Amino acid sequence: MLQEKWTVENIELWLRKVAAKEECFQEGKAWECLAQLEQREDLDNEIVSYKPMLLSMLAKARLERVNKVDHLVERWLNEALQLDPSNALAHQLKVEQFIHVLKQIPIPDKFPPIRETDHGSEKKKTASKYEQIAEQFFDFVHTYENLWRAVELSLPYIEDPVQCQTIETVSSLMEQFQEPFKTILSATKEYARSLTGVYYSASQFQEIAKSTRLIEQLMKRWNLEVFSTFAKSESASAIDELQSMVGLEKVKARIEKLYQFLHYQQERVKQGFHTKDGIALHMILKGNPGTGKTHLARLMAKIYFELGLLVRDEVYEVDRSQLVGAFVGQTEENTLKAIERAKGGVLFIDEAYSLRRAGEAGNDYGQTVIDTLVSAMTSGQHAGTFAVILAGYPEEMSTFLRANPGLRSRFPEQNHIEMNNYSVEELLEIGELVALENDYLLTTDAKVEFLKRIDDAKVDQSFGNARAAKNIILDAIFQKGARMSLKDAEADDFVLLEANDFKETNQLIEEKTARSELASLIGLEQVKEQISQLTSFIWIQQLRRENGLQTLPIQVHSVFTGNPGTGKTTVAKLYAKSLKEIGLLKRGHLVVVSRADLVAGYVGQTAQKTKEKVKDALGGVLFIDEAYSLLSSGVGDFGKEVIDTLVQQMTEHEENLVVILAGYSKEMNELLNSNPGLHSRFKKHIQFEDYSKQELIEIIDKRADQSGYRFTPEAKEGLMQGISESGHKANGRFAVDLFDELIQIQAFRLAKYKEVGPEQLVMIENEDIQELDTKKS
Repeated sequence: MLQEKWTVENIELWLRKVAAKEECFQEGKAWECLAQLEQREDLDNEIVSYKPMLLSMLAKARLERVNKVDHLVERWLNEALQLDPSNALAHQLKVEQFIHVLKQIPIPDKFPPIRETDHGSEKKKTASKYEQIAEQFFDFVHTYENLWRAVELSLPYIEDPVQCQTIETVSSLMEQFQEPFKTILSATKEYARSLTGVYYSASQFQEIAKSTRLIEQLMKRWNLEVFSTFAKSESASAIDELQSMVGLEKVKARIEKLYQFLHYQQERVKQGFHTKDGIALHMILKGNPGTGKTHLARLMAKIYFELGLLVRDEVYEVDRSQLVGAFVGQTEENTLKAIERAKGGVLFIDEAYSLRRAGEAGNDYGQTVIDTLVSAMTSGQHAGTFAVILAGYPEEMSTFLRANPGLRSRFPEQNHIEMNNYSVEELLEIGELVALENDYLLTTDAKVEFLKRIDDAKVDQSFGNARAAKNIILDAIFQKGARMSLKDAEADDFVLLEANDFKETNQLIEEKTARSELASLIGLEQVKEQISQLTSFIWIQQLRRENGLQTLPIQVHSVFTGNPGTGKTTVAKLYAKSLKEIGLLKRGHLVVVSRADLVAGYVGQTAQKTKEKVKDALGGVLFIDEAYSLLSSGVGDFGKEVIDTLVQQMTEHEENLVVILAGYSKEMNELLNSNPGLHSRFKKHIQFEDYSKQELIEIIDKRADQSGYRFTPEAKEGLMQGISESGHKANGRFAVDLFDELIQIQAFRLAKYKEVGPEQLVMIENEDIQELDTKKS
């Protein structure tokens, strides 16, 4: 659905800004404007006024982008000129379209020679080629004449004097080409008939030779006066290619300086000045996924090649799995093979920090790769014959290099490049480029949804930056194609990516909300009320913030206290889902951990284990069961390290992480009082009461209904008598376990019969209850 913002006045204002170069022309906007104009029945005059201009601007943008005249460009130009025969831009593009076709003229710069010493059969073969070239030319003349008649009306609209002169040259040369080609057509036939052995008609041969020489001379003029005017620019240098990349401004500036420095060093060497330490080519690239490390490595190879510092512009890409072997000697062999493959170019090692893993056993050969690499970089037959580029995540690469001073010393500080994450504006630009490469345009509303998807994906360091932008665009293309009915499809459906295409599949399917799922839980009335109040408060504070109103601090971290089986984990899962639904959390998943998942046996490992679990929970909820077990006064216990790390991580990740501590009331209070930072972050305490006897019966009934079972009245009565009036200390787990055991007893009973009817399969009998009671006693 198009928004009403594309009024005639807004379209006029936008076109003025584009004409004044105050704003870039956007194809997606042009499509939206056209659709808006065509939907309004009261805009006949405006359609005549604006539609031709929009169509011709679309054609111009597409012609520049795809560098060829396709059916869309042709259709838009024809439609624009039908609506407005005086549309100057459309006429100009018609002429450019004509020139694009001229570039395909089927005349060689040089004809294959007919040698005096060639045998008759070889001379006939060459003469036949001449005849074929002539026939292709006259086929082209037919196309040219049709195009000329179509473009003749557009010639008065050409204002560029160079282009006018070129058109005149084309017309003149096309006339001059025809006579020698007519001669070739007639003379080659006579010449071929005259051939006997090495003998031939000299007059025919001279006619052909004269004609081919004339055509070759005319082609020189054609190339000089026609092609040179419209020739494509030379392939961009590596530095130009770098500058054309989206974002990376600091990286570009850094590489420009490095390029200038390398050029300067190279010139010194040429002039005979001595450089003791040589020219340093080895490089470190630090950055998160999708920040362009691999692409930059390939550009550096081109830069080194263009400067003459390397003999090849190729990159050999490897990672740990291709270098580290399983036994002594294999790793060194693999590394030397990789160096040999990269010789003359660049050896690119991605995720280089994985070569040496902290705490690995002695049989890990990652260090061997490093030792072999350092040796090859500094001495022996390989020194100076290749460049090494190491890449990886910033934090991990810094740790890796600190642990390998011998390796670090081979990479000068100016060759350490930080690749920052892309901004949302840059990611949108990247997404639009990916769409254009696949011949799609984004509507205004689609861009909004694209940015929402980007925001949802930006949870932790695993966010893929440009890779994520590309994947979102490709997913939108898939969603459009998968949902599109070809029978009802219109032109827009093959070009425009709209808002609905960017909505994830689960957004388009009606699902039960967390609130409704919470309400359907048995018992827990006070818990339900407290969770509903909490999520409502968070939602309202978000709305106030979005509307520029004063907000109160959002307290999302909670303490769940109660006995086992009272539904703490189930409610935590729905709490996470609810926070995602109101937009606070991006993923809304639940990660359940206990002391064993967080505490390690050695100094420093506990903090790392805790950080890993926090990383898993980012965008969702980290649920620490029996959290009080982290509090221990024993010597050498690392539970306190978990608490300290947790407080630090909660501060660092803010609303991107929600933590729930669960356990018994008394012990949980002791835990919170052990650390002031912990106590200040957990203001919300929710008590889970034990289930009553009636609630346990309801849980069993619900479980039976969900599983396709029923109780006979006698079995129901027996069930109620078998449960204590005070409930059970295992609460909900008791009810679930009891039902699971009952259906096993029922299955064992039914297996004794030869035939079992449908009614028997679903019914739990009183004898099943009695058998359960017998087993318990």
